Amino acid sequence: MNKKYKNSHRENSHQENFAYGLHSVCSVLTEESTEIISLWINQNREDQQIEKIKILAYTRGVTPFFVTQKNLDDLSLGANHQGVAVQFLTQLPTTEDQLFTLLKGLTDSPFLLILDSIQDPHNLGACLRTAEAAGVHGVIVPKDQAVSITSTVRKVASGAAERVPFITVTNLTRTINKLKDQGVWVVGAVVSEGTSLYQMELKGSIAVVLGAEGKGLRRLVQTHCDYLASIPMCGAIGSLNVSVATGVFLFEIQRQRGYLN
Repeated sequence: MNKKYKNSHRENSHQENFAYGLHSVCSVLTEESTEIISLWINQNREDQQIEKIKILAYTRGVTPFFVTQKNLDDLSLGANHQGVAVQFLTQLPTTEDQLFTLLKGLTDSPFLLILDSIQDPHNLGACLRTAEAAGVHGVIVPKDQAVSITSTVRKVASGAAERVPFITVTNLTRTINKLKDQGVWVVGAVVSEGTSLYQMELKGSIAVVLGAEGKGLRRLVQTHCDYLASIPMCGAIGSLNVSVATGVFLFEIQRQRGYLN
């Protein structure tokens, strides 16, 4: 790709991305806002899933490069690429200002997921996949001390990274306070000290905040939440993986909001 082409898109707030794996590549090809630069397909793989990707590519006017397994291994740095990889351009992660523009345009009560300092790309990818499945309007993360969207995140998210607005903010507590000013109730997930998730009324405009692996919510973030909630545990293990806890919280909220009835 020539340098002039690349810089012209950067000036328009786009960034270059790389994704691999069947679900991720299909999602990139079906998302109209993406601009495909290159698509690589294993020249020795022929099956229905690869055929679907070829059709999607040709429909968009993209001609794939048919390459060897080793070529794909090198491109994906040895990851499980499943015979496909794509290089593409997308808009940069949504900003705080764009978040509030998004909220104004909603016809439904806002439903947001806030992730405080998640650093494992597998956990972020799993959280995004769960958020998309639960109908979350946007995922908010801090700019620093947290993982952003990577090829690993996209692979684990199985297409959700291209569908759920991903908002990066400079000051998480400031964003939380601005959400509260807009009438959004902010519920922080904690291991203990909180009210049982199932004893809380979780309807209307809601943002749920979950913390980093092994550390949970930072104390400062906790103090800015309206409520603290916990998941009752029956076994000896005292906490859940953040992506699992995310699923429990999000689907309980949607159950109470009436979307799962």
